[in-house]
Amino acid sequence: MIVLANPLLFKILKKPPRAMALFPFILVDSEKDKFDKVLINHEKIHLYQQLEMLIIPFYIVYLGHYFMQLIKLKKHYPAYMNIVFEREAYQNDWNLEYLRNRKLWAFWKYWNK
Repeated sequence: MIVLANPLLFKILKKPPRAMALFPFILVDSEKDKFDKVLINHEKIHLYQQLEMLIIPFYIVYLGHYFMQLIKLKKHYPAYMNIVFEREAYQNDWNLEYLRNRKLWAFWKYWNK
């Protein structure tokens, strides 16, 4: 895991996220975000998801699920929060021990919630 603060990608985005996991990197908006344990844990959960799905398929499923939710919910934020990978990450990002006990393909249990 490599954590980069204020990457060029965030400078060109109109509304950059606070952080983003692009295997093997975690990109954060500011230097102080490098030290936010919950934020970094959230992004590490995404790195695990990416690895278990062999990286490229993760992005395809992530975007596909986002667009399905966007069609259903009509707004970006609710669609984003209902992406199966985000559900797992947000529900467990506060638990800094989560990745030690996380089962393989754990995001499946969030698919139909």
